[in-house]
Amino acid sequence: MRYLFYVLSASLLLSCGSKNLQSSRQQVQATIDLVNVIDDKLIIDIISPTITTDKITFYMPEIVPGTYSDSDFGNFIQNVRAFTKNNEALPILKTGDNTWQIDNAQKLFRLSYQVNDTFDIEGTHEIFSPSGTNILVGKHFMLNLHGIIGYFEGLQEIPYQLSINRPSELEGSTSLPEVSSAKLWQEFLNTDTVDHFYASRYFQIIDNPIMYNKPNTEVFTVGDIEIELSVYSPNNIVSASDLKPNVLEMMKAQKTYLGDLNATKKYSILLYLSTSEPTDAQGFGALEHHTSTVVVLPEGIPLASLDEAMLDVVSHEFFHTLTPLTVHSKEIHNFSFNAPKMSQHLWMYEGVTEYFAQHFQVQQGLRPRADYYNVLTQKIGSSLAFDDALSFTEMSKNVLAEPFASQYVNVYQKGALIGMCLDILLLEESQGQTGILDLMKTLSRIYGIDKPFDDSTIIDEIVSLTSPTIEDFFTKHVVGNTPIPYENFFQKVGLSFESSQVPSTSYFFDQQTPFINVNQQTGDIFIMSGIDLNTFMLNLGLEGNDIIKTINNKAYTLQNVRELIGDSQNWKEGDPINFVVERKDEEVALSGKVTAPYVNRKSLVELQYLVDGPELRLRESWLKGS
Repeated sequence: MRYLFYVLSASLLLSCGSKNLQSSRQQVQATIDLVNVIDDKLIIDIISPTITTDKITFYMPEIVPGTYSDSDFGNFIQNVRAFTKNNEALPILKTGDNTWQIDNAQKLFRLSYQVNDTFDIEGTHEIFSPSGTNILVGKHFMLNLHGIIGYFEGLQEIPYQLSINRPSELEGSTSLPEVSSAKLWQEFLNTDTVDHFYASRYFQIIDNPIMYNKPNTEVFTVGDIEIELSVYSPNNIVSASDLKPNVLEMMKAQKTYLGDLNATKKYSILLYLSTSEPTDAQGFGALEHHTSTVVVLPEGIPLASLDEAMLDVVSHEFFHTLTPLTVHSKEIHNFSFNAPKMSQHLWMYEGVTEYFAQHFQVQQGLRPRADYYNVLTQKIGSSLAFDDALSFTEMSKNVLAEPFASQYVNVYQKGALIGMCLDILLLEESQGQTGILDLMKTLSRIYGIDKPFDDSTIIDEIVSLTSPTIEDFFTKHVVGNTPIPYENFFQKVGLSFESSQVPSTSYFFDQQTPFINVNQQTGDIFIMSGIDLNTFMLNLGLEGNDIIKTINNKAYTLQNVRELIGDSQNWKEGDPINFVVERKDEEVALSGKVTAPYVNRKSLVELQYLVDGPELRLRESWLKGS
């Protein structure tokens, strides 16, 4: 019956008459079965295009856009088989983590394989949850299609037809264009429902995730953009209607901030709320796409905290519609899923995007200035946990390998601060008339979704559009390795640092600044170097680069780092505490008593004596757009 299902799939796609549908052998036809799930695995069939070579390689992506580390989705594919049109088996050999070679390829008609999901086995891999997949039979399916559908060598640019057999009680949310032919299916097959989608090329398939669950959706319009908010809450704690007011306010503010810039007519927000159990998603955050984003957050947090997280996370992803989804280099436009070449410009793609995601909140009145100043000082503090004398363009170009890979997270800290500095400089030189958003709008008009820039010359082009001052900043602080003197930029807008000793938010982190980190290769937890530690750590004698072996005779590693945070919340002042650390290849025992952790925390304050000066005018242009 299943083979008949897929044969009929191919024939019906040819006959449904859509202007988008092409000859069966000039496109890839993929089918996903959400009804007949076997051993927590999806069954996938691929009807191939006409193959003219004796051999062909089938690929699953090694890496996908928006992520900056290897994912190797081929490791989740099993039982790959190749068949002729007469259902005769063809020779097929797995040649790598993500590749299969098919012999006698001119006879190839169909591939069949099974896909395991990633959410329930996150302890065995490094895939970021929002780029992963989920299979909960009859309840929820997260279809990040780069983890489910592959491509044939050299044929990434041909169209794809996708058919999904789904249970009748589940509905799909996506921005992928749908083809209306389900009625034909139901006339021929005893299935619940079949959805059909069309993509002009492989990139469009993987750029449009689909989430299936029982309806929990709100659809509303902001300007001329249709927003789809779909929520999966396993314990039915959160509804889309709960989140709609906050998301609507946020999207209206973003649309006002962006002005006439509009990269999409529809935007889908797919929110998965995790139980946070060991067999559920643990990587909280989001992954951007041209017209949608997948968000993973914990279900158990209060609604107010969820609203705040959505404000920060979703706004960041929506601003990605500007960069890199509209303004991007050839490396991004012609993305190589299995032999990636990275761009130099993460300062733009992630840094400027994160700057917009925070800046629009204060400019549009969603956040008071004092809170925004705190965000900036936290980002400065967090950035100092990384190599502050590292070329940002060099790090970006080589981000897939060490020592650069471990510096990636700094794109959200120092990268955003680079955006801030450029904004202040541009506003200063234009007497408050044009800032970095105006620059990005100009670049979007020069380039665009289908016209990438040259990676090696875009900074020169930005300089030609601006001034030698901007060239000097890039030369020293983005391409070069000179740390940014943030005080100088804050002075331009009448702000100054003040320092005071305050309680740390935790023994092991303060606000967004961690005091510990994890070596992903060894699993060791170590004390951060190059930052000011809290008083508890200093009093105990901990030093930067110390590797934590045990605390009160309990061993801690990457595997139980969450327990370390949880255990520390139960420490009481005056209780004895014993650390064993590895320092310069020797074990060192440190003993003392638990003391309250304090930190010297910097804060930004407005210089009130500059009421009528140019600093105030520039500050108002920066924070209010006036």
